Amino acid sequence: MKNSTIRICAILMAVFLLVGAIFYFAAGDSLYFTPSSSKPVSGKGNVGELLEGMSLKQSFTCQTDTLESVGLLLATMDRTNTDVLKIELTDEAGTLLFSEEVNTADPSRVQNNAQLVITPRESIENAKGKTYTLTVTSLHGVSGNAVTFYYGNTVNAGRANVAVDVSEKDALYVNGSIKTDEANLFCSLCLTVAGNNLHLFGSIYWYVYAGAALLFGLLLVYLAYCHLKEKKNAILEILYSFKRYRFLTKQLVARDFKTKYKRSVLGVLWSFLNPLLTMSIQYVVFSTIFKSDIPNFSIYLLSGIICFNFFNEATNMCLMSIVGNATLINKVYVPKYIYPFSRTLSSSINLLLSLVPLLIMLLITRTPITLAILLLPFVLLMLFLFSYGVGLILAALMVFFRDTQFLWGIVSMLLMYLTPVFYPESIIPDRFMSVYRLNPMYQILRFIRSILVDGKSPEPMSYLYCILLCGVPLLIGILVFRKSQNKFIFNL
Repeated sequence: MKNSTIRICAILMAVFLLVGAIFYFAAGDSLYFTPSSSKPVSGKGNVGELLEGMSLKQSFTCQTDTLESVGLLLATMDRTNTDVLKIELTDEAGTLLFSEEVNTADPSRVQNNAQLVITPRESIENAKGKTYTLTVTSLHGVSGNAVTFYYGNTVNAGRANVAVDVSEKDALYVNGSIKTDEANLFCSLCLTVAGNNLHLFGSIYWYVYAGAALLFGLLLVYLAYCHLKEKKNAILEILYSFKRYRFLTKQLVARDFKTKYKRSVLGVLWSFLNPLLTMSIQYVVFSTIFKSDIPNFSIYLLSGIICFNFFNEATNMCLMSIVGNATLINKVYVPKYIYPFSRTLSSSINLLLSLVPLLIMLLITRTPITLAILLLPFVLLMLFLFSYGVGLILAALMVFFRDTQFLWGIVSMLLMYLTPVFYPESIIPDRFMSVYRLNPMYQILRFIRSILVDGKSPEPMSYLYCILLCGVPLLIGILVFRKSQNKFIFNL
């Protein structure tokens, strides 16, 4: 018994160390920095041909820790121009930080209705919150042989453009005169500022992980001591319960899975077909009728459908888990949390099966599969814990208040529309985003799409948000369920 306990602890410690190493390499540069770019102003008009001696001056405030590049939307009039543009970047004190001459005849730099990207030789550090000024001057532009630049004062937010308040300080100046539109509102160049947001976590990761490994090791030693000395411990009691009732859990999961597909011709194939058919319908609706311009929309949509379908199925099954097993609960003693747990577990089987068509779509769309996909188990675990936590609350409420099933149908539908399953988060006004981000499903979908669509780990804070926003409902669910479970038998 002692040898087996030591062996299990050693295995768990080895797994912990291995997971930490895999996480570091899978997360990669995202532990150190996150690339970010400003939302460009939509083109409303152009400044006209930039002729010799004409200049454009545009100030902007950097929103990232470092400034890596600046993009300007221009037009060549579908012709090859031979002008040379002198581009200068200065700081608030007027110090010249960067200067470059761009030949407009160079097709690798200048293309019609595309961005001219200006990249300093070295990234500008400590740029966040500072104001910079970009000046573009034509050296040889002549009429019929010069480029032009776009300006505007709206940004694209999904299906519509939203007005932005351009201050006089950040307005576009053409030859020293401020640029306004037909409504006398200030305008800005269609400017995209790109940079990196730096994270301290990457540089201290191994120190943090070493401390976590030490704490985990001490916990294992303490649990092993309690186990060998047969001392009571809350964590061990939970583990003993799962071990003692694992056969029952297995039978309950098998029953739920078989019942779902009982007398179905296609059976388990519906786990593959359901998300694919739903995605196909919504893909046609939102990509054709509503003209969605989300990059790689099929993966974006399918990942959202699969995650929300699991959440919806798991919570609805948990909701009936106590009431539906009233006969068994009245006859045999079983820890009551086993019932919603088995329902969530059976829904997880459908979730794993649904990942197969998602993988197929990744291959069909030729979406690059990177090391970041190794982080997928983390976000799926968060989704499971969040669904189980909500399921515990619903299971307890259903015993005392049978209208819960009807109310939850409305609440879950509302939650779906408050989650970017099929629409981009960019359509949400900035003033609501601080509240919008409190939706755990938003954080989960954002995490999984970063892995699958962008091929990279999200920033370190996303892990903390997922753990907190999924862990709090789980803790609340455990407390509510535990406090009310002794009264279940009087209401079944």
